Amino acid sequence: MNAMNPEGYVTADGRKIGGVLMEMKNITLRFGGVKAITDISFDIREGEIRAIIGPNGAGKSSMLNVISGFYVPQEGEVWFHGKKRAPMKPYQVAQQGIARTFQNIALFEGMSVLDNIMTGRLTLMKSGLMDQAMWWGRAQREETEHREKVEKIIDFLEIQHIRKTPVGRLPYGLKKRVELARALAAEPKLLLLDEPMAGMNVEEKEDMCRFILDVNDEFGTTITLIEHDMGVVMDLSDRVVVMDYGKKIGDGPPDEVRSNPDVINAYLGVSHD
Repeated sequence: MNAMNPEGYVTADGRKIGGVLMEMKNITLRFGGVKAITDISFDIREGEIRAIIGPNGAGKSSMLNVISGFYVPQEGEVWFHGKKRAPMKPYQVAQQGIARTFQNIALFEGMSVLDNIMTGRLTLMKSGLMDQAMWWGRAQREETEHREKVEKIIDFLEIQHIRKTPVGRLPYGLKKRVELARALAAEPKLLLLDEPMAGMNVEEKEDMCRFILDVNDEFGTTITLIEHDMGVVMDLSDRVVVMDYGKKIGDGPPDEVRSNPDVINAYLGVSHD
């Protein structure tokens, strides 16, 4: 693998990874006098699965929030599609083609699975409030088109049997799958997954791993994820960034990271909570 090639690289299984989609340049993030992230740089390339790992309290979620635009770093720059990104509101980030799931599931419990997934299409809808209120013409055609897209995602993630079920009635593993569906409904160029396997049993983890790989393969979606299950990380990821105490201590292919002495020491040490 040649991670330094500006045109991309080829994975061990023959997948072609493109050029840089997003680049984090010397990111430093502080909360008061506490540094959550200290001078970290790395890139995310088109079509790859990029993992961010580290012990508890290492700053992983803070970094994901910088990538998603929720946090604005005090120092450093975020570049996306070759352009420096200015501070943006969440809806502007979504319009740029970045979607995410959350460590703590953020769904509308009283709404059906179908309606929850449809909310992922909101930034793609063009008709105005008046058109939607009258429900005819452009608004009706647009609703039909978005509904068709959502139905394909429902089929893809194999949740047809719960499409009309209120989310609040679903078991945890299916809720995680619905949240993934809602993120996919936004047709993201970059999909951010915050601990997608957390709280799942072995069977649910296997299903989620399969769907993540399928999303990357069939949709060509670039994926960045935080995950504590090292078996999952090593199996899924093309490259891994390792954080500890807010600093980068490793970056590279899974096999390289796995044998890094600093990474080994970080994981054998105590939790930083």
